[in-house]
Amino acid sequence: MALISFPARLDQLATEDPDAPAVTCGETSLTRSDLRSAARRMARELQSFGVEPGEFVTVALPNSVDWFVAYVACWSVGAIPQPVSAKLPPRELAAIVDLARPKVVIGAPASADQLLPSTIRHLPIGHITSTDFSDAPLPDIVSPAWKAPTSGGSTGRPKLIVSGDPALYDTEAPLPLGLAEGGCLVMPGPLYHNGPAVWACQALLAGNHVVLLPKFDAEATLAAIERHRADVTYMVPTMMKRVLRLDDEVRHGFDLSSLRILWHLAEPCPAWLKEAFIDWLGAERIFELYAGTEAQAVTIITGTEWLEHRGSVGRVTSGEMKICDEDGNDLPVGEQGEVWMRSTRDAPTYEYLGADAKTLDGGWESLGDIGWFDADGYLYLGDRVADMILSGGANIYPAEVEAALNEHPAVHSCAVIGLPHDDRGNDVHAIVQAEADEVSQQELLEFLAERLAVYKLPRTVEYVTDPLRDDAGKVRRSALRAERLNS
Repeated sequence: MALISFPARLDQLATEDPDAPAVTCGETSLTRSDLRSAARRMARELQSFGVEPGEFVTVALPNSVDWFVAYVACWSVGAIPQPVSAKLPPRELAAIVDLARPKVVIGAPASADQLLPSTIRHLPIGHITSTDFSDAPLPDIVSPAWKAPTSGGSTGRPKLIVSGDPALYDTEAPLPLGLAEGGCLVMPGPLYHNGPAVWACQALLAGNHVVLLPKFDAEATLAAIERHRADVTYMVPTMMKRVLRLDDEVRHGFDLSSLRILWHLAEPCPAWLKEAFIDWLGAERIFELYAGTEAQAVTIITGTEWLEHRGSVGRVTSGEMKICDEDGNDLPVGEQGEVWMRSTRDAPTYEYLGADAKTLDGGWESLGDIGWFDADGYLYLGDRVADMILSGGANIYPAEVEAALNEHPAVHSCAVIGLPHDDRGNDVHAIVQAEADEVSQQELLEFLAERLAVYKLPRTVEYVTDPLRDDAGKVRRSALRAERLNS
């Protein structure tokens, strides 16, 4: 093991090949030397505002080369980058800032000045550090946590998930996530979410060229893979579905021969969608990972394994997992219950700010997922405990109904929630992004009846025009339910 700080690793890469591309977003690109220079200047600007090692710096930037400049600048002064969406509603931004208590917010619209405390320095989107700040080397320092993403979870109350890993890079360890030396990662996901940030930062530290999409676009993603000869990419099932919906001649018109690995995660992947990607790209290229931002434990499955364990998210590759009933008793193979995780590391993998973990004796923690193991140790997921719909005494998992809805070609996105019913307790309500004149409620229910048991069918269908999942595949069912109950 040979550990060096993240800034030292990036300096090492810039010294080895200063003109190699480090990060590209759209038509804007920074070489390794460019990134180092811009980050050092911003680091000194942060220091001028009083940022100290171990403090949070809130980063509210869209996908851009500026996002990486901000992250590297934070590491360079020993601070902890704390990412949020650049479009975060003012109240949510204020709540997160109240938790993180940063001295500086990088990004967010200029209007954010009106809601941020006067003690916080705000560098709005588009800010460029003055060249009056030097880009000379800074003293080497290690951030005590390399990231601190936020999560609202099913409650909608923000919390910080502070990484248990300092900003240290092992130069002797194998490259993670299937990355290869001299490779290229195409990242179409929003970097304020944990998965895209992890893949992009690890690729940068591995010396890969990181190619960002300003925002997800199915055709542009395939074009970026072809143009930059990318060998790794990352998607969520929502993206995969949009790619699959491209006209066949468009989708097959791109040269994807350089692509070795397509990772997908962050939301359940319907079996039909995964199978379609395996048929298109080959099972050996499709990889799935299941874990929380908390990273207590991880499962991974290849496309080849998935064909033998259809529907699984893989076997545990780090940490430990088990299935328990409502009373915390261990359940045998094949029985469905709550998924509990435990890290096998000496040091914690994370720390919450603004929340408490759900725990069992012995160091076990739950993220609220439902699942079961088969006899070969492969994990299968149902849904989240908080999202489960109890209707007429039956447990109904929204993800299963959503997967069936998403098979219909007229459905762009959907969310399934439970709404109160005097007799049954709850009724299944489907919110569908589709045109009612393209597919009627009756047509949808007939389509679903071929795929789902009668008791799982939606009692009501609501049509909307806006996407129900963001580009990271996330949907807040609890918020959708609250909106309908309060209307």
